[in-house]
Amino acid sequence: MPTSAEPSLIIVVSGPGGVGKGTIVKALVERDPSLWLSRSWTTREQRPSESDSDYRFVTPAEFESQIAAGGFLEWTEFLGNYYGTPTPDPALRQDVVLEIEVDGARQVKDVHPDAVLIFVVPPSREEQERRLRGRGDPNDKVMARLRKAELEEPIGRRLADHVVVNDDLEQTIAEMMAIIERERGR
Repeated sequence: MPTSAEPSLIIVVSGPGGVGKGTIVKALVERDPSLWLSRSWTTREQRPSESDSDYRFVTPAEFESQIAAGGFLEWTEFLGNYYGTPTPDPALRQDVVLEIEVDGARQVKDVHPDAVLIFVVPPSREEQERRLRGRGDPNDKVMARLRKAELEEPIGRRLADHVVVNDDLEQTIAEMMAIIERERGR
């Protein structure tokens, strides 16, 4: 864990919708107490399967007010909704984990080039579609996310410090924990 004189490590977990980012990040934070997950803000509707702690669900006006106040490390508009990562508390003495879209990952890397970007990809586009449908996304959103993934994946791979294929969840988590430990040792 960093001392107050050392900056926290910023770990960015990114990838297209349906690759399992949320599940992976939740497991990482549960297994490593020195990780702190920044809870993103969004203006999209809450899915029936989501708890109130998955995101901070806000109105567009609340989100735009936070933008105007400079309160986001990164933010983007995606499929008609805002998503953003609040600026972490500078007194935080844990490594920060951000689960964000590719555009947000690029923004974070622009401001914090030492941030570690782990780009997660699905084993196949068919598996990604199955996962999206399994979480209850409507067909138009599934198709939009798959189209977006085709555009995002090459960009995410170029930006990434590490690319991980989420084919087996436990193996993916172990691989990402090993990456984080190596990055802490740098």
